[in-house]
Amino acid sequence: MKRIIHCVAAVALLCSAGSAQTPPAEQPALNAPQVLPATTPLGTGPFKAIMEVDPTLAKHTVYRPNDISAVGSAKLPIMAWGNGACAADGNAFRLFLTEIASHGYLVIANGPIGPDRAQFPPAMPPNRGAAPAGARGPGAPEGRAPQPGAAAKPGVPPGITSTPPTTTAQLIEAIDWAIGENSRQGSRYYGKLDTAKIAVAGMSCGGVQAIEASVDPRVKTTIVANSGLMTVPTTMSGSGRPIPKESLSLMHAPVLYMSGDESDIAYANANDDFEKINHIPVFRAFEKGIGHGGTYHDPDGGAFGKVSLAWLDWQLKGNKKAAKMFQGDTCGLCTDPQWVIRKKKID
Repeated sequence: MKRIIHCVAAVALLCSAGSAQTPPAEQPALNAPQVLPATTPLGTGPFKAIMEVDPTLAKHTVYRPNDISAVGSAKLPIMAWGNGACAADGNAFRLFLTEIASHGYLVIANGPIGPDRAQFPPAMPPNRGAAPAGARGPGAPEGRAPQPGAAAKPGVPPGITSTPPTTTAQLIEAIDWAIGENSRQGSRYYGKLDTAKIAVAGMSCGGVQAIEASVDPRVKTTIVANSGLMTVPTTMSGSGRPIPKESLSLMHAPVLYMSGDESDIAYANANDDFEKINHIPVFRAFEKGIGHGGTYHDPDGGAFGKVSLAWLDWQLKGNKKAAKMFQGDTCGLCTDPQWVIRKKKID
C-alpha cells in the first residue's frame, strides 16, 4: 500500500507540458512556433544560441552561444536543467532554455535531442490536471497570495510511473562535465565558464530533481518551476531515495519557486515548500491565468523565461537591475498585476 501511495503522488507531479510520454498520434498545439534546426541561433540576448549533443555528454543537450568567441572576456555561468516529467528529451524546453543561453549562459538539459514533437506538446483535455503550455485556465482570485492549504489537483496521464527516464544524478553529471571542459585544453569552453556560478533548475518532476541536486555545495541558486515536494515522500527523481519535506532544510542557496495559479497541480506543493523554508532566501511567485504548462513554449519562453533570466542574472551575475524584479516593496513582480508573490530573506 505504501508503494502505491508513492506512485500516485509521483504521477500527480510528473504530469507536465514537457512529458516524453506524449502519444505519437497526438498533434502539436495549434499556433505552435515552427520547429527549426538545432543549429539555428535563437533567443533575444546578445549571443544567439543553439542546441547540440556533445559526444562526450551523450545523455544531455547543451545550449550555448553559437559564437562563444563573441562573449569575449566574460565567462558563462552554468545551469543544469531537469525537464518536466523528468523526460529524456533535451529539446523539450528549447525556446525557454535557448533564451537563457542567448544572454550568456551555458545550459545543460537532461536527455539528448528528441523528436520535434517534444518541443511543442499537444493540448490536454481539461480533466487531465495539467494545462497545456501557456494555457489560460481558471485563475486565482484577484490579488490573492499563495495559500499553503490549497489542494493540489492530481492528473493521471497514461504511461507515467514513479521511475522516470532521467535522474538527479544527470544534473550533477552536467555540472561535472562543464567544470571539466572549462579546464580541458582544446575544449571550446576552455577558460570560458564561470565554474563558481552554478544553478540547478527544473520543471515539475525536473523541479524535484533540482531540489535534490541543490544540496551540492557548488550550487549557488535553484529554480523550482511548477513543482514542489509531495507531503508523502516519493522516489520520482530517479535517485532511488525518498525525498521527504525535511530535505528542504538541506538547501543552502537562494531559491525561486515559480508556478501557475491554483489550476497548476503543483501550486499547493510549491506553497507548502515555501512555508517550510525559513533558513535561506526564498521567493514564491505564481502567474494568474497560467496552468501547469507555464509559458515555456511561448516565444523565447514567455513570462516564465523573463522571470527565470532575471533571477539568474541577479543571483549569478550580480545584476542590480535584474534584482529589482524581486527586491523591495515595489519590485517588478510585486507591482505586476499578473503575478502574486511572497518572499523571505530577499530584501
